[in-house]
Amino acid sequence: MTLRQLTGDQPFLADGGLETVLIYLDGIDLPEFASFPLVQTDQGRETLTAYYTTYVQLAARLGRGIVLDTPTWRASLDWGARLGYDADRLERVNRRAVELVRDVALAHPDVEVVVNGAVGPRGDGYVVESAMSASEATRFHALQARAFADAGVDVMTGVTMTHADEAIGVTRAAVAVGLPSAVSFTVETDGRLPSGQGLAEAIAQVDDATNGAPAYYLVNCAHPTHFHDVVDTDESWTSRIKGVRANASPMSHAELDAATELDRGDIADLAGWYRELRQRLDLRVVGGCCGTDHEHIEAIAVATASP
Repeated sequence: MTLRQLTGDQPFLADGGLETVLIYLDGIDLPEFASFPLVQTDQGRETLTAYYTTYVQLAARLGRGIVLDTPTWRASLDWGARLGYDADRLERVNRRAVELVRDVALAHPDVEVVVNGAVGPRGDGYVVESAMSASEATRFHALQARAFADAGVDVMTGVTMTHADEAIGVTRAAVAVGLPSAVSFTVETDGRLPSGQGLAEAIAQVDDATNGAPAYYLVNCAHPTHFHDVVDTDESWTSRIKGVRANASPMSHAELDAATELDRGDIADLAGWYRELRQRLDLRVVGGCCGTDHEHIEAIAVATASP
């Protein structure tokens, strides 16, 4: 099965940095940087619906399809436990998150919306705290995979993956429940994963271990200046990268962790980097990560539009 975002002439859009928008622009407290508890309350669901609707309306205006991540980046066992969620409650909240995004899509039948089940790392998204084996990662991420399959996502993506073994586990968990998958790695300012592995080597390791199961790869939660030189090559592995969801700020992960204010970066400059990246990569999904909002995505959409 070919995913819809991999077809057509125009790259699909994606939303921006959900959590940073909610915290810094909407003034909402998100303990543990987790947005999934919002689906449990009427006010929270209204907030999330308004967030997603902004992007779907942007896609409609620009005549583009859009990939919407479910608000489940932190809705896994360890992060859920920190917020008082046991496994059963987590499974329910993951399904409910999918239903919320699906409802937004159904309310806009004129826009081609791909519902992406977002899976975050077991540890911090910026560092490798306790690397799991691929088998451990498969078991750990099975709960979200089951919930996503039951709720009917279009694809499941491991987001801000910091090391290859966890990405393998996420992919295998998706395969086990019959879901197509994608893997999105984060990189440091040197273009290498937080584990120290090179991007090319990480993609090769995941493909080798899963028989090439991921439909595609992305880079997210890093500024294009951090990885532009790495992908500026004629080597065949770059053909596996179909998406970029960059940070607004060129600061390092350590600097962003220490920051107390949002750095929205230079929107025009960021869009220019996306234009350059599209000349080197077969980009099919373009969106944002930390610090980006609908204004960034609109500029990126214009910069990456096919003639």
